[in-house]
Amino acid sequence: MLPRPNIYALVSGAGEADTEMTAFDASLLAAGIGNLNLLRVSSILPPAAVFRPNLLIPPGSLLPVAYGTIVSDCPGEIIAAAVAVGRGGPDDFGVIMECSGCYSRQEIEYRIRAMVAEAFVNRGMDLKTVQVAAIEWTVRKIGAVIAAVPLWYA
Repeated sequence: MLPRPNIYALVSGAGEADTEMTAFDASLLAAGIGNLNLLRVSSILPPAAVFRPNLLIPPGSLLPVAYGTIVSDCPGEIIAAAVAVGRGGPDDFGVIMECSGCYSRQEIEYRIRAMVAEAFVNRGMDLKTVQVAAIEWTVRKIGAVIAAVPLWYA
């Protein structure tokens, strides 16, 4: 069993490459999480987790992370990814939402904020703060974007 993470960040990145997998890898590197082993998690931020914008995580670590990503091989297509963390209070658990698709940055930020608000309504919780990371990219060859909430340990 993994310990419960107590710090988190919001990151995003975009990349271009010759294949879908290497474009995804390039987006991970641009987001600062490319040398880690991602353990995709669902959408709950642990209670009392503290935001740290620059996490220092040793290469090869197993990283719990919630993320949205998209890869496209259509030159000229606009792709975007976003994550949002909603909190009710500093000691309450939070809700993480992820979104990706063919949107502008403005559109995806609107969508992700609406998703967080709905998640709080569904839980009967009061939403006090929302943090968002979003990225938009115009594909040149094969492009990828990622927005993520890495969870780590102080």
